Amino acid sequence: PPECPFCGEAAGRELEEHVRTRHGHLLGAPGSGNGEQLYECPMCSLTCTNIQILEEHVDLHLEEHNFSEGGSIRDLELAQQLQTEEDERQRSEEEKREREEFKKLQRQYGLDNSGGFKQQFLKNMEREVDRGRMQPFEYHKRKADMMESLASGIDDGKTKTSGVIEALCKYYQNENKDVRRVWLSAGVDHFHSSLGDRGWGCGYRNFQMLLSSLLQNSFYNDCLRDTTLIPSIPKIQSMIEDAWREGFDPRGASHFNNRLHDSKAWIGACEIYSLLTSLRIKCQIIDFHKPTGPMGTHPRLFEWILHYYSTDNEGGAKVVCTSKPPIYLQHQGHSRTVVGIEEKKNKSLCLLLFDPGCSSQQMQKLLKQNSDGTGLKLLRKFVGSLKEKQYQIVAVDGVLSLEEKAARCRASQVLTSEKIP
Repeated sequence: PPECPFCGEAAGRELEEHVRTRHGHLLGAPGSGNGEQLYECPMCSLTCTNIQILEEHVDLHLEEHNFSEGGSIRDLELAQQLQTEEDERQRSEEEKREREEFKKLQRQYGLDNSGGFKQQFLKNMEREVDRGRMQPFEYHKRKADMMESLASGIDDGKTKTSGVIEALCKYYQNENKDVRRVWLSAGVDHFHSSLGDRGWGCGYRNFQMLLSSLLQNSFYNDCLRDTTLIPSIPKIQSMIEDAWREGFDPRGASHFNNRLHDSKAWIGACEIYSLLTSLRIKCQIIDFHKPTGPMGTHPRLFEWILHYYSTDNEGGAKVVCTSKPPIYLQHQGHSRTVVGIEEKKNKSLCLLLFDPGCSSQQMQKLLKQNSDGTGLKLLRKFVGSLKEKQYQIVAVDGVLSLEEKAARCRASQVLTSEKIP
């Protein structure tokens, strides 16, 4: 605290009062008229008769001001330092969260370099042996079969179920309850996920389903002369990489760092489009990017699929077994294959879907369809059942010339889908 310039006593904030009461005789009263020279403090208006005393008094004011100002500066600097440290801490935590979220997404979409079909297949079989669900001899046999399939690039067919479309045709011929008309795809084999692709392989399995139908249609023989058998998942990954190298969908390729082989990367409509087009198969992506009905439903999706199957198939037959290939249906996190559509007597529509998540045992039940049609619950999806925010479909519609293929390759570098308003 400031000291009295007369006696040196610490006076603090009461300095002025202290000087007036204790040392007033050294000060001249303002306007006293005694002829003495008066000196007024410019900071507190205290009047002194001695210039030296006034200077010491003013110095005390300055020291007190500097002390107070210095404290404020130090407080401000401390506050700024604390804020900087807090900002850095929050930024560090945010970066850590972003890294963890990115790694989580990489794991979720199979982009974490944790191996692909082969590694997962072996790991899951080893787990089955450890739990006593698989005998060692079966492990070695299935491992040998898997290695042979990978070497040949041909799917081993162990997840395939054939003849379901034909069984559906027979069932609907005798169904008289509530189905007014039904349109079915050309023959399609069902493929389900295995120990090697469980959790990420639905896109590849749906491509196998679509390809199984195209291989049964002689119209596509020329396009598929180099693909006469259903390829394995690692082979499909290599085929997509070949399409990227041709120039298809460079933006999508960069998302996967131009590599799918030996990964568990999820694929979607754009990769299916690129692969089919590289094989000179004419197709299109239709993007149902927002709901078009109440409660988040997509009636426009159902109407589009009905038009796809009913075009050129407008006869009066109740059951129309069309020559149309099935449709690849994608939404966030999963994909399925549309194999037909029902029109009920009340005019409502119901899609028939093959799901890679359904096992062979479940699909086999459809080959022995009961008269009440309870097994069809596996396939039927009404408008109220499909309520994802967005759907995409890939629909096949013919063959491309080499010139058309090149044009579509160039176009895919800009835009590959049509949005339904």
